[in-house]
Amino acid sequence: MPNIASILKAEISRVARKEVRAEIDILKKASAQHRASIAALRRQVSALEKELRRAAKGAARRAPADDADQTDESGEAGPKRRFSATRLATHRGKLGLSAASYGKLVGVSGQTIYHWEQGKARPRAAQLQSLAAVRSLSKKDVAELLEEK
Repeated sequence: MPNIASILKAEISRVARKEVRAEIDILKKASAQHRASIAALRRQVSALEKELRRAAKGAARRAPADDADQTDESGEAGPKRRFSATRLATHRGKLGLSAASYGKLVGVSGQTIYHWEQGKARPRAAQLQSLAAVRSLSKKDVAELLEEK
């Protein structure tokens, strides 16, 4: 007659393997679902990155056209501002100002004014607005502003 202990041990092992297999199958199915959803999310991210690159490339092409509209900080469209280095130098000479003094009026350094006049640099949109404001001032107004500063 077989040993009851060995039969009981074999039966317990068989039942335990069956239970573990059932649990592992559930985990395998869940893992497969997670992998599938991760793959779908990766495809979606890839598609969104492509769309973002396409949009950035399109925005870069449209950027020169947008710069022509010249919007200020409040988002309102202002008149198109052009810059001329020789006109800046001529205006500064008419006012009889040093580059440092003219720079104070515009809100930049004198060195920046020199660079603009020599064509080594160009003013930004906000600085173009300041230049336009200074150009509209008379010599008397400029003198008063410099006394205040």
